[in-house]
Amino acid sequence: MDYDAMDGLEDVGPRVTVRQALRNRADFTLENIDLSFANSLRRTLLAEVPTMAIDLVEVQVNTSSLADEFIAHRLGLIPLNSKNVDDVSYTRDCEYCEQYCEHCSVTLDLHARCTGDEIMKVYARDLVVAEPRPNEWVGLPIITDPQGLGSVICKLRQNQEIRMKCIAKKGIAKEHAKWAPTSAVGFEYDPHNKLKHLDYWYEEDPEKEWPKSANAAWEEAPQDGEPFDYSAQPSKFYFDVESVGNLEPDAVVLQGIKVLQQKLALVIQELSGDDRNGDVDGFGGPRSPDGMHGGDYGMDHGYTTPFGNTGGQTMYGGGATPFGATPYG
Repeated sequence: MDYDAMDGLEDVGPRVTVRQALRNRADFTLENIDLSFANSLRRTLLAEVPTMAIDLVEVQVNTSSLADEFIAHRLGLIPLNSKNVDDVSYTRDCEYCEQYCEHCSVTLDLHARCTGDEIMKVYARDLVVAEPRPNEWVGLPIITDPQGLGSVICKLRQNQEIRMKCIAKKGIAKEHAKWAPTSAVGFEYDPHNKLKHLDYWYEEDPEKEWPKSANAAWEEAPQDGEPFDYSAQPSKFYFDVESVGNLEPDAVVLQGIKVLQQKLALVIQELSGDDRNGDVDGFGGPRSPDGMHGGDYGMDHGYTTPFGNTGGQTMYGGGATPFGATPYG
């Protein structure tokens, strides 16, 4: 497309300007939209973009110095590739199982035993993805260090061993931080504070104590004596999206927009009185625990042992919380 030919056209819709695009980070501006929409997008990127994470750990052998729950928690926080995560069903919606299967989960096996005198470290690279799975990407541990090791899971002394079966499921960060696609989302507007939405507390000089951000260079500074515009509204917003690696930053933003579309479709459905089993134009997006109605979602208990699920509810991992069963089982 010839973008130069469009310079003279009037802005009639949202406009995105990508200022920096890296492997795990995207810095862009979003213009010609409302503050409420920009903030909704920010919150969606943080909490409602679906990803994959280990949600159930079946402990077969653990003679390490760490408790089962501790290792299960560490496993849950390992980023897993979530490319084309739409191919994976939510466990609550799966038509083929009640707990997990190849359509709604990915199985990873972990087996390590120390046979030498030196302490052995177990890394994320030691997680082996089992087949079949929904597609060729989902479930692979994200490894970004130059050595290709990944996160440290635990350490083993001589003759210590761990053998675990890890079940990764699809979920959103609103339910647990292990499903978060981003480590941070920078968000700013009106860097010169022309709209006076901020009231800076200062001791002597606000200009020195509250230095302007780098985004101030992208807008014109206010003139001395310039009258205050009471009708002015923010229309340019600065985003800095940093991915944890399970999704590329541009995919995170696109998924965030898709989730907003799904939510708006559900609102339109409710307002119009259209009843199509909660699926508007194919949108059946992430739902928060408060938005669920009935159903048995308390199938998982963090970790299990060969002796059953007794005591299996954990403080961190799995499909149960101190407040009861979760809808992402």
